[in-house]
Amino acid sequence: MGDVLAGFHAVWEFDTDSVLIRFERGIRRPKLFQALGERRIPYEALSSVEVSEGRRGTVVLHAVPRPGADPLMEAANGQLKEEADPYRLVLPAERETLAEFYADELRTALGPDAKEAAERHLVTAPEPPLHFKAYDGKASFDGRSVAFRWFWTGASSAKWKCGDQTFTVGELAGVEWRSPEVFNGYLRLLERGAAEPGKGEADQDPAAVVFGLGYGPVHESLPFAAAVLQAVRAAEPEQETAEREPVCRRAGDARRDPADIADRIRHLGELHDAGLLTDDEFSAKKAELLAEL
Repeated sequence: MGDVLAGFHAVWEFDTDSVLIRFERGIRRPKLFQALGERRIPYEALSSVEVSEGRRGTVVLHAVPRPGADPLMEAANGQLKEEADPYRLVLPAERETLAEFYADELRTALGPDAKEAAERHLVTAPEPPLHFKAYDGKASFDGRSVAFRWFWTGASSAKWKCGDQTFTVGELAGVEWRSPEVFNGYLRLLERGAAEPGKGEADQDPAAVVFGLGYGPVHESLPFAAAVLQAVRAAEPEQETAEREPVCRRAGDARRDPADIADRIRHLGELHDAGLLTDDEFSAKKAELLAEL
């Protein structure tokens, strides 16, 4: 098409085989949009296109992705609020005719399998490395493995007993994301071959980090979940072994990342300054962390 359509929070640039969505930055813009920056959506990734009346004198051009085509939307699993849906372009009501024109153009460009679920991801997830802080630990993903580093406070005794966790992409079957905007939100890794993956309380599961007020917001944890999910789908299944490694495993004697150790010591210092740790507790835990270097 070669045209550009600008809305309140984004600009859609139409190409012959895809639409490039550029999200604008600003205080009133959804933080998820700012984190995504821009996304290229192939027309074959779309299921349908709709135009509907919006709020306060607006009209909405809404492209609906095919199930399984976008790892971000697959991870979100319908939990995104309407205003945070990256496939919605909000326009002034007087541009309804223009919105209908582009909706018709997009419908013409839809692939022959538009009504079918996609067999693979057609939209690219945010690229690693990615990381965020949850309530009970720090999660990081380098494209090959996911690491959970538990915080001195927040993490349950069950997680401390198991120790910090690292999961390679080949060990995983999927990701379960429950939005931080609801009660008991979490990000859980589903291990390949586990007897009951995704069962039990997330705060007791060493394959999960739990969210809390100010921890693991949508714009940080959802792109993270999408990137992990895309890597898992792209990885070839590992050969099943007769005996699997237990889910609760030791962190091992591998040397820790100095930056991670420094981050955890700073966190301890904040707790100490706030009076939540005694001098002896702070010194003892600091010594433990330094010994891991």
